[in-house]
Amino acid sequence: MAAPLSDGERRKQISVRGIAGLGDVAEVRKSFNRHLHFTLVKDRNVATPRDYYFALAHTVRDHLVGRWIRTQQHYYERDPKRIYYLSLEFYMGRTLQNTMVNLGLQNACDEAIYQLGLDLEELEEIEEDAGLGNGGLGRLAACFLDSMATLGLAAYGYGIRYEFGIFNQKIVNGWQVEEADDWLRYGNPWEKARPEYMLPVQFYGRVEHTPEGVKWVDTQVVLAMPYDTPVPGYKNNTVNTMRLWSAKAPNDFNLQEFNVGDYIEAVLDRNLAENISRVLYPNDNFFEGKELRLKQEYFVVAATLQDIIRRFKSSKFGCRDPVRTCFETFPDKVAIQLNDTHPALSIPELMRILVDVEKVDWDKAWEITKRTCAYTNHTVLPEALERWPVSMFEKLLPRHLEIIYALNQMHLDRVAALYPGDIDRLRRMSVIEEGDCKRINMAHLCVIGSHAVNGVARIHSDIVKNSVFKDFYELEPEKFQNKTNGITPRRWLLLCNPGLADVIAEKIGEGFITDLSQLKKLLDFINNEAFIRDVAKVKQENKLKFAAYLEEQYKVKINPSSMFDVQVKRIHEYKRQLLNCLHAITLYNRIRSDPSKSFVPRTIMIGGKAAPGYHMAKMIIKLITSIGEVINNDPYVGDRLKVIFLENYRVSLAEKVIPAADLSQQISTAGTEASGTGNMKFMVNGALTIGTMDGANVEMAEEAGEENLFIFGMRVEDVEALDRQGYKAQEYYERLPELRQAIDQISSGFFSPRDPGCFRDVVNMLMYHDRFKVFADYEAYIKCQGQVDQLFMDPREWTKKVIRNIACSGKFSSDRTITEYAREIWDVEPSATKIPPPNLPRD
Repeated sequence: MAAPLSDGERRKQISVRGIAGLGDVAEVRKSFNRHLHFTLVKDRNVATPRDYYFALAHTVRDHLVGRWIRTQQHYYERDPKRIYYLSLEFYMGRTLQNTMVNLGLQNACDEAIYQLGLDLEELEEIEEDAGLGNGGLGRLAACFLDSMATLGLAAYGYGIRYEFGIFNQKIVNGWQVEEADDWLRYGNPWEKARPEYMLPVQFYGRVEHTPEGVKWVDTQVVLAMPYDTPVPGYKNNTVNTMRLWSAKAPNDFNLQEFNVGDYIEAVLDRNLAENISRVLYPNDNFFEGKELRLKQEYFVVAATLQDIIRRFKSSKFGCRDPVRTCFETFPDKVAIQLNDTHPALSIPELMRILVDVEKVDWDKAWEITKRTCAYTNHTVLPEALERWPVSMFEKLLPRHLEIIYALNQMHLDRVAALYPGDIDRLRRMSVIEEGDCKRINMAHLCVIGSHAVNGVARIHSDIVKNSVFKDFYELEPEKFQNKTNGITPRRWLLLCNPGLADVIAEKIGEGFITDLSQLKKLLDFINNEAFIRDVAKVKQENKLKFAAYLEEQYKVKINPSSMFDVQVKRIHEYKRQLLNCLHAITLYNRIRSDPSKSFVPRTIMIGGKAAPGYHMAKMIIKLITSIGEVINNDPYVGDRLKVIFLENYRVSLAEKVIPAADLSQQISTAGTEASGTGNMKFMVNGALTIGTMDGANVEMAEEAGEENLFIFGMRVEDVEALDRQGYKAQEYYERLPELRQAIDQISSGFFSPRDPGCFRDVVNMLMYHDRFKVFADYEAYIKCQGQVDQLFMDPREWTKKVIRNIACSGKFSSDRTITEYAREIWDVEPSATKIPPPNLPRD
């Protein structure tokens, strides 16, 4: 098969593209050369590839700045309601290409860089991922920022500028090893430090109740330094702001305690304050009750709320004098969205500011707080719920503890009045959990302190109402909503799969880029032979390109005409990478027992990071790599089956693997995956899904027709029924010979000959402690994988299903999700008006 044309080679065939205006190209070249000149240090005459990257980044940034300033002026003049999206994670990935796409600059930059004898793709690869998130939650926040800007909403993302993001994953002898992600090592051309907006954040201290009101005194102060990153909308000249806070010690930090003169020690101690923004906690769907984590959560909330209130009071461009002093209109001008419970302290902190600082009456303050805040729930797994020890709060945030107790009392009085004598209900609904260690249930705090509570897929929102927050739903059903997640089509189609985007645009125009529901028009072309051929060709090119990448990066040769069977996501028992492993072993055993039989060739790729302290997840990675070691080196198998672990899975790797995938694995136990968004990325990029009826898979099957996905296994009610009767893994093990053979091989050391007992913990868990019931779905899964093979042998029918999936993926745009948040939670209307660009006069 011919090697794929690189984008560079393809460009050489057409040279100056018609679409790139020559003026733009000349301007980009001039700007690039100017930046290169000033980027190079005086004593260096030779530019490195990184110098070229920075010169291009600054060239592109120049196009952002005028639009950024103009957007902010526009907001100050019109004084719209502002949306504040608070998240402890923003998993942004790379910024250069995304900015070029959204500003419509990609072709001009492409051509200019080519004329300068450089390769744009090579420069893009130099950029570090901004990995300030763990997975779905942080990536969703990034997609939402893109959509909010594209929809012209006056929106701000607020989070922490972690010095070290999600760790880099190395695989050593099959085991995960973590390395620090020093992403700021070479500087970050996309952020702007704003020291003039530095704010104090208080910790510790004690509370004084005085006749003038409550005072929080003797606190330790840490400064929050903002760094702003522009967030461009798609070709609408709107540029919003993501503001990330970095912790700085004040100049007098600890010096007063060191009057004995140990000045050096005192200055070194500044690190204690600055540790707050040092590192992202690398847990996904798991609560870690460390004091440093609670400090991070309060740090982002306290700094952000001061900023929000400053902006509310002085809503004039460049003005800092308060224009508004009355907080009556606060909820009409401010919406605060809590991305999970991590920013839950916004509720008591807003109460503290209103009551203690602004002297608003308590009941009025509570009404304002509830009308302002809304809460998104992201998980139903009990181990993920944040429950902070009261003792930790008492020490770190004594005033907030008092406020939470008072709010809880009001809440329980109301419940008691409505359900007299129902003590059990009071216990279940309290924000404070009694027990050996008294704890604060942050999800309960979010529910009572918000006017809207939403899940992130229809099935998840139903579970939230019917089980997780059942009592709260009975109390206030009007609060509960569903907002099915989405992904931005700019990054997850246009940027990562330009070949497919082109083929679609040729058929239906470019409107789908900002209105993904227009993909429905592709239904007219499902039987169009030329279109079927074009879609299949794009997929094949993407596979060739990814195979070449794997060969270069991992030194593995794979068969590009094999089925690319992909499962990439965090490694977690509930996501059931183990079920995928069992299928790989089963296929292997079938090939071994009848090598002459014809098999559909498959390349199984599994990627994802395990939380460093999650033993079972790390064992799962070791098992995947060990299975690969055996299968990939077995001459009987040849290139009919390969198992590859994709090291260091991250946004920039997702952008390469997703367009190349044929099969997307979304196989969590029904009722455990809140939504999933990887499933949507695969769907819009032309992979077919094998999955359970869980999360957004349910709605994907509804949109495309269940017969166009490979749906298998237990539904939520089956899982509940199995729980009631008691799940016994042993019964499946005894009844299913292929399953028994696979488990025996893992257990006997077949895949770990040098350490036969290596996987005893995995086998023990699967046989006796498996909360996620892998064996219960094994038989249905293997059977369903057989149907996948059948269809893959008929490329035309396979591609027709692919086209139907793409055509039906329109619902899963984050533009649709954000439009629903805007109208149904924030009470604002998206706007299609384009702000005039900086070179035109303002209206």
